[in-house]
Amino acid sequence: MSRKLVAYFSASGVTKKLAERISKIAGADLHEIVPKEIYTDEDLNWMNENSRSSIEMKNKSFRPEIANKINNIDDYDTIYVGFPIWWYVAPTIINTFLESYNLTGKTIIPFATSGESLMGNTNEELKNSCNGSVLKEGRRFDIKDSDEIIKNWIESL
Repeated sequence: MSRKLVAYFSASGVTKKLAERISKIAGADLHEIVPKEIYTDEDLNWMNENSRSSIEMKNKSFRPEIANKINNIDDYDTIYVGFPIWWYVAPTIINTFLESYNLTGKTIIPFATSGESLMGNTNEELKNSCNGSVLKEGRRFDIKDSDEIIKNWIESL
């Protein structure tokens, strides 16, 4: 039987709520990706070009450190990776997470939250961080999407 994991980064709590729902519907374990340095509201101010998140997203090679590591990643075949959309892509902490493990033979399934932005160039920017794995096309959800929509998406994979 395939073991599944939902790993997520949530800056404001919205992605966390979606990740919990996906975990329950998919029958997957849940893991929060916690940055070593927690993002403040000021850090997340995308309208300030000098905010931490703005600076990180301008430099695609930047890799924020993660405070907590998964010790049993080898136990999982399928990893759903969740995040808020930042500048039409995944935050670079998602690259940090993916690059922290040997993902050979695993299936990586991105999912995201956003008020309006779509997935944009997310998969293209995550591809090199997923060496040896199958990277599925990601999906953006609205927090108001029903459990039925989530279930249908999971079953379509």
